[in-house]
Amino acid sequence: MRQRVLPVMFVLASLPWLPLSAVAEEGLPSPGGEVLLSISGNIDFPNVGGEARFDREMLMAIAPTEIRTRTPWHQDSGRYEGPLFREVLAAAGVRSERVRVRALNDYEAEIPVAELHDYDVILAMSRDGSPVQIREFGPLFVLYPFDDHPELLNETVRFRSVWHVVHIYAP
Repeated sequence: MRQRVLPVMFVLASLPWLPLSAVAEEGLPSPGGEVLLSISGNIDFPNVGGEARFDREMLMAIAPTEIRTRTPWHQDSGRYEGPLFREVLAAAGVRSERVRVRALNDYEAEIPVAELHDYDVILAMSRDGSPVQIREFGPLFVLYPFDDHPELLNETVRFRSVWHVVHIYAP
C-alpha cells in the first residue's frame, strides 16, 4: 500500500539545497555524503562530470514513498521506504524510454520508463525502519508494489527488481 507520495517538483522547489532554478541552470548540487547512486547517459542535470550522483539525503528528499509488500525473496511482508524511481530519473533529467540498472556485481537489467509511470516502483533504502544493508539487498533495491499488483509477480519483473543498485544508464 502506498502511504505518501510527494511530486518531485514540489519537493525540489521546497528544498533550500536544491532550488529548481539552480537545477535548470547549474545541474544538481554535489552530494555531501557517500554516493549511493550515479546516473549517466542521456541526462539534463549532471552534478559531477557527466553524471548525476546522489547521496542518501538527496535520494530521500525526492518523492519519499512507503510500500508495504511481500517480495519473492522474503517470507514476510515488509515496510519499505525510498524515493519513487521515476522521480529520481526526473531529478537527473533523464530523457530516455528505458534505463539500464546495474548492481554492485555488474548484473544489469533494462527497465522501460513507462513501466515506472504505470506502477509506484521505489528505490528501497530502508525496510521496517532500518537502512537496507548490502547483505539484505541494499543499499538500493528496485522494488515493485507486488501486493498491490499481483500481475507483477512474474519472471520479467523479478529480473528487473535489481538489488545492490549502484548505477543507472539512460541510453
